Amino acid sequence: MTDLTPISFSQTDIDKIASHKGRIAVFVNPEGRLDAGARRVNKLMRGALARLVEGEKFAQMKPGQGVAMAYPAGLAAEAVDVIHLPRRISVKEARRAGASLAKARGTADLLVLAAGMRRVAEMAFGLAMRDYGFEDHKSAPKDREGTVTVMCSKPEEAQAEAAPLMAVAEGAFMTRDLINAPANVLTTTEFADRLAAMEKLGLKVEVLEEAALEKLGMRTLLCVGQGSDSPSKVVVMRWEGGAKDAAPLALVGKGVVFDTGGISLKPGAGMEDMTMDMGGAGVVAGVMRSLALRKAKANVVGLVGLVENMPSGNATRPGDVITSMKGDTVEVINTDAEGRLVLCDVMWYAQDRFKPAAMVDLATLTGAIIVGLGHENAGVFSNNDGFCADFLKAAETEGEGAWRMPLGQAYDDLLKSRIADMKNIGGRAAGSITAAQFLQRFVKEETPWIHLDIAGVASVKSETALAPTGATGWGVAALNRLVADRFETE
Repeated sequence: MTDLTPISFSQTDIDKIASHKGRIAVFVNPEGRLDAGARRVNKLMRGALARLVEGEKFAQMKPGQGVAMAYPAGLAAEAVDVIHLPRRISVKEARRAGASLAKARGTADLLVLAAGMRRVAEMAFGLAMRDYGFEDHKSAPKDREGTVTVMCSKPEEAQAEAAPLMAVAEGAFMTRDLINAPANVLTTTEFADRLAAMEKLGLKVEVLEEAALEKLGMRTLLCVGQGSDSPSKVVVMRWEGGAKDAAPLALVGKGVVFDTGGISLKPGAGMEDMTMDMGGAGVVAGVMRSLALRKAKANVVGLVGLVENMPSGNATRPGDVITSMKGDTVEVINTDAEGRLVLCDVMWYAQDRFKPAAMVDLATLTGAIIVGLGHENAGVFSNNDGFCADFLKAAETEGEGAWRMPLGQAYDDLLKSRIADMKNIGGRAAGSITAAQFLQRFVKEETPWIHLDIAGVASVKSETALAPTGATGWGVAALNRLVADRFETE
């Protein structure tokens, strides 16, 4: 797994500034006021920092943006990074400031002078999140070199505040690594093995093999993977940090390690991106890792259905009728609408076995959600206004875009089948909504439920505020926040 860049916190010592090799970062507010560290840098540079701050270029910079002063006279450092940051900064601005430093750092040791800065831990979180690169499959991978030292006025306090945030960052890194991995490496077996390895963090992990799934009646899940040589699996991860008798939050993830579309074969162009079709399972894994690392005082169970959707002589055909674990029958109209077939069995199993207080499912489910919301927001569907509002608040707090979408009987009616209880698709119109309606048929009336369609946000073609191009780790921070705000005990 990709490691976080080591970040440490220490008391400000301006006498160490001149001799630091690597890069030095300072924060300057729009008024140009310099803190103690910045004043020492300015003195050593014979006023060059002050002249930069007084110039037009600095005045035009947005909060969190930076400019580099290369090979500064009077310092051993290779560069001074000057970050424009107001005194009363938001969490978003602090994180973006850290991300700017991560992008500029390269492999150099970075000394961050943050004596006069608020939200130091959030800045460090933004730096950690953006300082990521996926090098696992390059013949000459770049070494992850360099460390970060943050000098601040209260280092012990900053360290304590940063610790749970770094647990979230590590969970997001796991999610990114899983989503970025190619399908010939991240097989269903390899995926399950990586999840089982988290037992060392205190998670209880079970891997249900095909024989067990058949016995449970998970036929819709099994029908997706029956055309592949890779065995289908369900992995159950339990974190039991809350009250012994408290019902858990259930997180359910779609884990299609590669999606050809099956017999309803996808076009060849862009099919290589379908390595990310296990994104929902990747997010669930990352959240569970974060909760275990920070010892969350909550009960959470994560369940992922791991399959590969391939065409073969044994593959499910359009027109087949499959009986789900619930007992409802599904007419498979399109084998490329496979994610919902995986999720519905796992969701039913989660409710049947764990009687959760609430349930969230995540999936790179539909292209339709990208048409509707682009790559800025995940689609949010729910049967419970209060639960949904709590999640949307958590996502907004963490800066992860999410937008609520409608549900309704008219959409559900589009799933009617002539020969079975339902079809697995409802046509082109409102495709992301009819997919959610399909899933809602497998949600018990008493279960507060959220469906997150993350097809547009799990992996993107351009960098985001806290992630480079590729897998983003979207959802780890928001779901961790939801657990902390709604499900943790004191």
